[in-house]
Amino acid sequence: MNRSHENNLQAALKACRGSFLSVGFFSLFVNTLMLVPTFYMIQVSGRVVPSSSTSTLIMLTLILTILMLTLGSLEWVRSRIMVRISNRLDVLLSRDVYRASFRKALNSGGMDASAQSLNDLTSLRQFLTGNGLFAFFDAPWLPVYTAVMFLFHPWFGWMTVISAVVLVTLAYVNHRYTGGALAEANKQSLTANLHTTKSLRNAEVIESMGMLDTLMGRWAVRQRRVLVLQSGASDKSGVITSISKTFRAWAQSMMLAAGAYLVITHEINPGLMMAGSILLGRALAPIDQMIGSWKGFVSARVQYQRLNETLDKLNAEPERMSLPDPEGHLQVEGLFVAPPGAKAAVIKNISFVTPAGSIVGIVGPSAAGKSTLARALLGIWPPQHGVVRLDGADISAWDKQKLGPHLGYLPQDIELFEGSISDNIARFGKIEPDKVVLAARTAGVHEMILQLPDGYDTVIGSEGLNLSGGQRQRIGLARAVYGSPRLIVLDEPNSNLDEVGERALGVALQKMKETGATVFIISHRPNVLSRLDRIMVLNSGTLTMYGPRDQVIAELAQQQAKAQAQAQAQAQGQNPPRVAPASTGAIQPSA
Repeated sequence: MNRSHENNLQAALKACRGSFLSVGFFSLFVNTLMLVPTFYMIQVSGRVVPSSSTSTLIMLTLILTILMLTLGSLEWVRSRIMVRISNRLDVLLSRDVYRASFRKALNSGGMDASAQSLNDLTSLRQFLTGNGLFAFFDAPWLPVYTAVMFLFHPWFGWMTVISAVVLVTLAYVNHRYTGGALAEANKQSLTANLHTTKSLRNAEVIESMGMLDTLMGRWAVRQRRVLVLQSGASDKSGVITSISKTFRAWAQSMMLAAGAYLVITHEINPGLMMAGSILLGRALAPIDQMIGSWKGFVSARVQYQRLNETLDKLNAEPERMSLPDPEGHLQVEGLFVAPPGAKAAVIKNISFVTPAGSIVGIVGPSAAGKSTLARALLGIWPPQHGVVRLDGADISAWDKQKLGPHLGYLPQDIELFEGSISDNIARFGKIEPDKVVLAARTAGVHEMILQLPDGYDTVIGSEGLNLSGGQRQRIGLARAVYGSPRLIVLDEPNSNLDEVGERALGVALQKMKETGATVFIISHRPNVLSRLDRIMVLNSGTLTMYGPRDQVIAELAQQQAKAQAQAQAQAQGQNPPRVAPASTGAIQPSA
């Protein structure tokens, strides 16, 4: 597959091209056999009635029955092929669409997290197996039916041409006046659903602070906008559909009237009169069906475009060569980082080196950029400028699936997934009991898990046990250290912990150090200071200090003493004493 010119969706459709051609091939015989009832009527009227031949009638009826059974079988085979195409598209695309949805959510910082792309794939598959698509396979046979009508009589042929032109014009008008409105309605509906999903995730906050009516009002405004667009498009489409169906029925009646006149004038026999009316209905049916299913076609086209764009972005990601397992040496060079969707950098021109096996504390006031730096160190948020190197290689150059087991991350907002506790600790990979228990012991959570109803097999999530914030945090820590990763980032790991949990965290840090892991820990609490090798101080996104723990603590104490002296002097109305300024540059680590 040439990845530079086609994405996975286009490649999947190309892989199904043979099946689509098979549907077209079967459509040839289906539409040919659709002529059988017409010719049966002609033969009965022209041969059986004048001759009063019962044997001819029986034979013609037997042939008709066989051909109609064949027609039904071909229709069934054609529909089965479309079902197989639908299933094959799901097999070929579902994993890529899931991965693309994940990437989209990741690149938006979670602000655009939804399963819309998977829903688009499902809706597109359903359209492919619906009757609306068969109309597009049957419509090209209109010229064949028209040619047969000309063979019956020129009047029949020209009436078919005029009727087809009128219906095609109605189909164009339907597209012209409803396509844009339906597409915009789908877009607005998608936005409204996304906002609703986000609100439902925070149901407890909404309920506790009485925000429901306000948020529901905002949702109602969006919903009314969707309804206005959909109603306007549906009203227009309904008018055109009604005109189309009415015209088709009227045209068949006019064909019958024309046929009656031709019978009276002895230009055709009565059989052709009835056959012409029936065949006209069959010739115009695909166009009429396309008009009726136009809403589904517009939706399918929008879904295809969204999937195409989503998979194009996934297709743009280069394939990564596997690198040796990392040891944990980290080097940051001139790093600028902004959250997804933002232009202003939060992290500004940071550079430092951390040897493998070090435990580094990241401290600083709120909004200093600590969590942003944590995400950049793990390669979650790409830098605007600069680079994060793990064992000398740009962390973005690593294959994420290969690098993932060597990284551990405990975010501020702990999310455990639906499944057992052992599944969550093992990161939903193959459960190796020894490794799961080792991770739990390292995180100091083994005893707590054993006290749960089913121990490590306790199910958590929508239908399982609801854990407290501290329990989730400690299990999240076990997940972060599972498999003895080389680089571990802990963002406020003790924010929900009690005294017992604090002690367990201190022991866990010591055990991580013994394994040789490089650990970055963000914390406002002083309890973990004794476990640190180095301290990094951030302020307004810049690195103000970095070095050995004792040296940085002494520097911070000197700055605090200076600030207190200045404040005391100002309070006494005196000039502040002259104190040698403390260094604000980064303290370089000792070799």
